[in-house]
Amino acid sequence: MDIAYTFTTERPLQEIEQAIRTAVTAQGFRVLHVHDVQATLAEKGLAREPYKIIEICNARYAHRALATSPYIGLMMPCKINVWVEQGKTHVALLKPSLLATMFPNADMNTVAQEVELALRAVMDAVEHQQ
Repeated sequence: MDIAYTFTTERPLQEIEQAIRTAVTAQGFRVLHVHDVQATLAEKGLAREPYKIIEICNARYAHRALATSPYIGLMMPCKINVWVEQGKTHVALLKPSLLATMFPNADMNTVAQEVELALRAVMDAVEHQQ
C-alpha cells in the first residue's frame, strides 16, 4: 500500500521548508510547529542529518474531521516530513485519505479527500517550484 506522497530533490532543506510554508498558506493551511528532530536528538548526544517534521492545519477541515470522531485527533495535525539523506532532500506527506480507512465508522471520506487534494497541491507546488 502506498501510504505517502514523496519526492526527492537536490534543493537544500531550508529552501524546501520555506517553499512548504508558502504552498501551505496558498492552500488555506497554516504551519503550527516545526520539529527540528536533528536538534532534539543532538541535545541527547545523538547525531543525524537534518530532519524536520512540519505540522500543518486548516481549522475548517480539522473541525469537520473531529465532528466525525474525536479519535481522528490522534492523527492530527497533518505532517510533512523533510530530511536530508546522502546529500539529497526528501519530502513525505502521509496520505490524508488513509484516515478514512483507519476510521471506517467515522464516514470521513469526503473531508479526507478534500484535505488530500489540497495537500497534494502543496507537494506538487513545492516539487515543481524552480
